[in-house]
Amino acid sequence: MASSDVDILGDGSLFSDQIPSEMDALCPSPPGPSRPQRNYERLGGQTGTSFCQTLIHLLKGNIGTGLLGLPLAVKNAGLVLGPVSLFFMGIIAVYCMKVLVACSHHLSAKMSRPSLTYGEAVQYGMENVSWLRRHSKWGKRTVNLFLIITQLGFCCVYFVFLSDNVKQVVEAANATTISCSVNYTNQTQLLIDSFDSRLYMLCFLPFIIMLVFIRNLKILAPFSLLANVAMTLSLVLIYFYSFTNITYPINLPKVGQAKDYPLFFGTAIFAFEGIGVVLPLENKMRQPHRFPVVLYLGMGIVTFLYISLGTIGYMCFGENINGSITLNLPNCWLYQAVKLLYCFGIFITFALQFYVPAEILIPSAVARVPERWALTVDLALRTILVIFTCILAILIPELDLVISLVGSVSSSFLALIFPPILQLIVFHDEGLSPSVWLFNIFISLVGLIGFVTGTYIAIVEIIGRNAQKHQDTFSTFMVQ
Repeated sequence: MASSDVDILGDGSLFSDQIPSEMDALCPSPPGPSRPQRNYERLGGQTGTSFCQTLIHLLKGNIGTGLLGLPLAVKNAGLVLGPVSLFFMGIIAVYCMKVLVACSHHLSAKMSRPSLTYGEAVQYGMENVSWLRRHSKWGKRTVNLFLIITQLGFCCVYFVFLSDNVKQVVEAANATTISCSVNYTNQTQLLIDSFDSRLYMLCFLPFIIMLVFIRNLKILAPFSLLANVAMTLSLVLIYFYSFTNITYPINLPKVGQAKDYPLFFGTAIFAFEGIGVVLPLENKMRQPHRFPVVLYLGMGIVTFLYISLGTIGYMCFGENINGSITLNLPNCWLYQAVKLLYCFGIFITFALQFYVPAEILIPSAVARVPERWALTVDLALRTILVIFTCILAILIPELDLVISLVGSVSSSFLALIFPPILQLIVFHDEGLSPSVWLFNIFISLVGLIGFVTGTYIAIVEIIGRNAQKHQDTFSTFMVQ
């Protein structure tokens, strides 16, 4: 979607009527009908994405840095409780995605619209309740706000991920060998100290700014394909190493400490937060009536990957597991290449994640300046947004805590809290059973509790680690 395609609200709000997605650029929308089609078939028959293309996009929208942080999440929950919790979270995530699609279909037919975005579904759903009707646009704006927070949060995570992994590769460069034999801790041995990871973030900053200056993401499509291949190859090698180096007997706690479970929740919901791509994918599919099959198959694969890597990674590295499993790989050239390949994939993905907040925030600002200044303002705002995400990453350079914080703050609302509530207000006068009411309220309460406890624990841990770092720095200075 080009910038000019984003509608600006008449009241001058920064939150547009249409929520853009990276799929809008890499996967153009098929021509839609002038009225809702009851059989959900696109006009033209052969336009839109195929079953396999949609499945690939769904997998890509759910598999990223969150997957690499799940071994630590399993450690926080326990070797048994962690996988079981991931399984049930996967079921709940799929249920919420299914609910969102069902509400979108119902409301699009009611409003004579071919398709709806997440924000529009919430807006029209609120219009279905008399006492919420006056505030319906705030429902859409709230969803937009959490989409912006989530996507910029992803970008912060990417800064930390890139700096931590590249820093480790640089520091172990002189000790990197061809042999990938297991050392006692299965961790990359750091032999040459380099500068702080936050300085690495500053080194990446100008390159990422230049990357987001590419406003037409179709230009990045070939690089996105290469990034997907690189990340897939890296995951295969990570699975191979982790599975073949599990140490026996396994004496790991079956259930973690209660105070660490909110951190598990934040990381897990960060990983499962692919609900933002569900409606764009369904809207662009050639045969949307087959989307439920795509959803169940795709999320089944995603849940299997999450549970398996989280469990195997924790069994392999045990108490030494880091915020990303890549940071535990040995310092041989093969696995150093794995880190660099995944970093390349994350670098390209940064532009895709950045596309959503940029297309929500920038067009309304550009519309307020003379045309000759439009490009300058556009690029300046992109630069400011990237610098903002970099500053946030510098302030919280802890990969595991950043992931957990972003998941708890924003992903919990988009993935768990909003969809069940939306179903209740959309179908409140159509005879929902008491069991549906109770189940939806339960899911929303789980999301709300996870938001409160996960955010609190993550912030406490961030403050504690920063205090410890300052104390260690001061002690080192005094010794010298």
